[in-house]
Amino acid sequence: MKTPLDEIDCALIALLQERGDTPNLELARTVGLSPAATSRRVTRLRAEGVIEAVRAVVSPDAVGLPLQAFVLVALTDHSAEADARFARAVADMPGVLRADTISGDQDALLHVATASPQDLHRLVLGLKRAGAGRALTMLRLQAIKPSAPVPVTTV
Repeated sequence: MKTPLDEIDCALIALLQERGDTPNLELARTVGLSPAATSRRVTRLRAEGVIEAVRAVVSPDAVGLPLQAFVLVALTDHSAEADARFARAVADMPGVLRADTISGDQDALLHVATASPQDLHRLVLGLKRAGAGRALTMLRLQAIKPSAPVPVTTV
């Protein structure tokens, strides 16, 4: 069972979402706890799945992947086996940054990053080989609101 979040948990989560590499000592000072108590709280938040991961946010442009797109996918087959096969194929595609199943006329929404239009075309062809019957591709022009921290409040 998950422990309800209190104000200190929320403060730690907010701090770590803004800067995941914040040293434990700095976290402790900011929230007013000892370093040991702070470390135990962060460990509990991870164990309970509240904090899923702490990682660096990398600019696709800076690493040679300037072309980003969103791809809406409609699968040709909707069996559990076909869905699993498609999910495995997408998980193995390095250009796919995120993939979600969705409701509506389409089955999945993918955020992809590639080096060129040709690479994007190859990625879409790979999606079709993996079971996509239709793939509607929309180029990402600019972020008007980048990924934001998840708002957390006490429960």
